[in-house]
Formats: sequence, structure tokens, C-alpha cells
Amino acid sequence: VYRAASSTFYAPSELCGPGGMHREMIRATPRWWGAYSRYDTVLVNLDPDRIGMDGMLAARVRAFFSYNHEGDVQKCALVEWFMPDGDAPDAVTGMWVVRPELYDDGERVVDIIPISSIVRACHLTPVYGTTRLPADFHFADSLDAFRRYYVNWYVDYHAHETLC
Repeated sequence: VYRAASSTFYAPSELCGPGGMHREMIRATPRWWGAYSRYDTVLVNLDPDRIGMDGMLAARVRAFFSYNHEGDVQKCALVEWFMPDGDAPDAVTGMWVVRPELYDDGERVVDIIPISSIVRACHLTPVYGTTRLPADFHFADSLDAFRRYYVNWYVDYHAHETLC
């Protein structure tokens, strides 16, 4: 079991890396810096022939692991899925809205995926309602506390290009 993995990709409009190359860490740890949990969210490619969110889903990584099958090392991630809430981006923000995929009993749907299907990390922002957050609300609980989330494509240039 591993607590982090790196994603390296070519982002031609993000020139902060050498020649447009970019690397980011994706973490899945129950004790980030010895304090709170950190389970990052990612975009998972399900259909390379489709563009943007039409071929991807958002997921929260709960663990990275590998195993040996007949001499071949399989690198995997345990993820919780976030499904699109509609078939088009939100009309006001332009961002896709997702919701946790749940079984009938309310438990989250989990799956094991090859890490090669992870495109990049993504930023999910809660869709806030009219209820105030409690004063003691902690950010580490955000992905469990809300029903819907925006897939923030304004977080960086590559995210915007990937999701458009």
C-alpha cells in the first residue's frame, strides 16, 4: 500500500514546467502531517475516444497499491466514484457538477482501477445550499458533507483544457 503517487503530463499552455511538462502528487493518507486525513480527487479516463468529461469521471482515491500477478506488477488505486449530476455543465458557473455514487443502502460505490487510467488530480468544490456550516466544521470532512460538487476547471490551465 502506498500513500501517494505522482502524475506527470504534458500541459502546453502551462509553461511553468520544462517544455510544458507538469508533475503533481496525488495523496491518499489517513494522517496528513500527523493530523487529518487527505484523500485527493482525480479525473479517471474511461473512454479515450471521448473529449472532456464525456470520457472521464471524478473519483476520490482511498489507497494506492500494487500486486504481482504471474510476474507482472499491477499498480492500482481504490477509488470512490463521483457521477455527473446532469448531462451538461452548470449553466451559471460553466463547471460540471458531480455527486457521490451511492449504493441503495447509502454506502459509497468503490472500485479498483489501474493507476494508468488516472489523468490528473482534480479540485471538487462543494455546491453550497442555504444551510450554514457549523462553526466547528473541518475542511477534511468536505468530501463527505455535501451532496454535490463542482469540478473546478478554473484551478489551472491544464484543468480547463482537459475539461472543456
